[in-house]
Amino acid sequence: MPEPGAPAAKGAMIVTGASRGIGAATARLAAERGYAVAVNYRGDRPGAEGVVAGIAAAGGKAVAIAADVVREADVIALFDEAQAKLGYVAALVNNAGILERQTRLDDMEAARFERVFAVNVVGPFLCAREAVRRMSTRHGGRGGGIVNVSSAASRLGSPGEYVDYAASKGAIDTFTLGLAREVAEEGIRVNAVRPGVIYTGIHASGGEPGRVERVKGAVPMKRGGEAIEVARAILWLLSEEASYSTGTFIDVSGGR
Repeated sequence: MPEPGAPAAKGAMIVTGASRGIGAATARLAAERGYAVAVNYRGDRPGAEGVVAGIAAAGGKAVAIAADVVREADVIALFDEAQAKLGYVAALVNNAGILERQTRLDDMEAARFERVFAVNVVGPFLCAREAVRRMSTRHGGRGGGIVNVSSAASRLGSPGEYVDYAASKGAIDTFTLGLAREVAEEGIRVNAVRPGVIYTGIHASGGEPGRVERVKGAVPMKRGGEAIEVARAILWLLSEEASYSTGTFIDVSGGR
């Protein structure tokens, strides 16, 4: 860990949806690796402040910033505040995402599609846009890295559960490829991780908190994953060890 009060060695990182789960694990690990971290949240202020307090107690630097990634004004303010408080934003992790209760497509309402795609697709687009505007050498930036948190669902489809969520993550996969090629000459690398069944609170949103236990038998490794295992893949993609990787996907899914 950096010394208390010392400037972050790697610049600032914004992690969206970082009050719990994969986002929180990523924020903590990023701080350990020398980043100053903007812990973004929409409604869970206590959770975000808990992540920040833990980072500070370990000698790192972090701030909690409220922003709804669906709202353009919120996203711009998030980046402005992160830069003002933490310095140059060198990394973005597009982690914020939602899913809704398990059901078939023929029982879904149009309003659900709009909610899921707004958070899971429009949010990452807006955040990535602001990151490019600040990081790109075309705009006077010093470069940086973006990691999108997709899902193994983009490959598997999630039939009978949430095909809308799976489709939104498929959009993120395509977005990752396109943006990576668009900004490759501008000092920005864009990659993605595709988590499989991970022990996080998101499964409760789908109406089945114990889903990992039910489906882990279908995973070749016969277990669910931990949030920290996804965080490690994210931090690798943002590291110099991955300096020639862009438009790349890491499946953190136990072989499924």
